[in-house]
Amino acid sequence: MIIESQAVGPFFKNGFVVGCEETRDAVLVDPGDEVAGLLAFAGRNALAIRHILLTHAHVDHVTGVAAAKRLLGAPVYLHRDDLFLYERAVESGAMFGLTVEPQPPIDVFYTPGDVIVFGACEVRPHHTPGHCPGGVCLQVGKKGRTAKELFVGDTLFAGAIGRTDLPGGDFNTLISSIRTVLFPFGDDAIVHPGHGPDTTIGHERRTNPFLVMADG
Repeated sequence: MIIESQAVGPFFKNGFVVGCEETRDAVLVDPGDEVAGLLAFAGRNALAIRHILLTHAHVDHVTGVAAAKRLLGAPVYLHRDDLFLYERAVESGAMFGLTVEPQPPIDVFYTPGDVIVFGACEVRPHHTPGHCPGGVCLQVGKKGRTAKELFVGDTLFAGAIGRTDLPGGDFNTLISSIRTVLFPFGDDAIVHPGHGPDTTIGHERRTNPFLVMADG
């Protein structure tokens, strides 16, 4: 697969283009303020973005959705439990002194067992509440194989976890999501977080202080 990650200020939030090398079909994950760079990457590499996939709806993860939708016309996906956050993007941006345009309506709400296909690849969303009610992990890989690329939003970071002091956040729920949803993907699964560098499930299971603390 082709994986491009970009982040820009003020939030330095990771947005992604994930493409199928065989067909050049692709998905756009969490388009924020870096959306122009991601779309330019897709254009340079002849990638056709078929879906806009959101791991959750905090404002830093959605500020580029409207621009992407205008250009691509691709359907926008979100977990229904985060719709209240998505619909407050303008107000949330204003709290940071930012002008955020209203977002387009959600086209598809994730449901259990969904498989979202792009070319020879597929995405399987898994509900991971805790950072927010509608957080999801997007498990991405080739069709017919056990996918090991996880786009986890702000559920898990290298050496940290998502904050739980925002509306709908809950620490115990977040820890449970990490342990019961993310850990079973195996130690070799690659974690692409919403902020900061990539990591692996094994590294975080062994060394992440928030998870070690939870064990104690």
